[in-house]
Amino acid sequence: MTLKIEILRGFVAVARCGNLTDAALVLKRTPSAVSMMMKQLETHLGEPLFETDRKNKLTALGEFVLEQSEQEVQHFDNTVRSIENFADASLGHVRIATVPSVAGTIIPQVFSRKIKDYDKVRIDLRDMDSKSVLHELSRGRIDIGIATLGVNGSSLHSRLLLTDRFGVLFAPDHPLAKESGPIGWKALEHERLVANSLSDGIPGPEAEKLHARSKLSAHNLTSILGMVRAGIGVTILPEMAAISFGPSELVFRPLADEIVKRQIHLLRKAGSALSPAARKLENDIIETVAELTQEHQF
Repeated sequence: MTLKIEILRGFVAVARCGNLTDAALVLKRTPSAVSMMMKQLETHLGEPLFETDRKNKLTALGEFVLEQSEQEVQHFDNTVRSIENFADASLGHVRIATVPSVAGTIIPQVFSRKIKDYDKVRIDLRDMDSKSVLHELSRGRIDIGIATLGVNGSSLHSRLLLTDRFGVLFAPDHPLAKESGPIGWKALEHERLVANSLSDGIPGPEAEKLHARSKLSAHNLTSILGMVRAGIGVTILPEMAAISFGPSELVFRPLADEIVKRQIHLLRKAGSALSPAARKLENDIIETVAELTQEHQF
């Protein structure tokens, strides 16, 4: 006979209750069914577990079996609970990497709306540039990535999350900051550009000419905004990157060239199955972006 967990559970109930009647109530079985389980267990072991038929005193073997059975039943119950929690996404570990602008805008919105759903989920959030996000995904070090896709995304499953228009940031006292509305490339011909890794990838001859003339570049967003704030030059950034640091005195004017937009994708490694918790977070990100778009926040 193969020992089943319910037989061990039944033995624990009888040993703790000291009689079949009370144990049957705990187990929601009939006393005769519980008695049959005890006989099957003793037959399998070849030795009695109780000193008398009254089941109120254990033999030495019974004491040992009780200790082991309680541990096994508790371990089984904990395992089942963990599996069920994992399956309904209330327990787990999700690793996500995203470009800083999304980390500072969208992700906080996701958790502010859904935080109670993640009480028992460990979230590891990292912000990095798109190239690093793609690298971490390819190495399996993160579950979800949010970044621009680039040309090396064939090994990734991608979904377009949103588009983000580029614009020019000016110090508040800059002459071009006094005007409003979109700004064309021609207006920037004589401006000192603080180039950055985001603007470097903008296609087109006007952008290439402007960047080729630039003698100043920065890669950290804090440094970029600091130089613009100090009047050293202007910079070109996606709108979300420009607003991700919160309210600022800097003036953002979108580029008149409507083709110049950054595409941000929700990414995961192709062929990999997300855990229920990661899949829930992925769906919540998609849902939150849709809501924010409808609310005209993006």
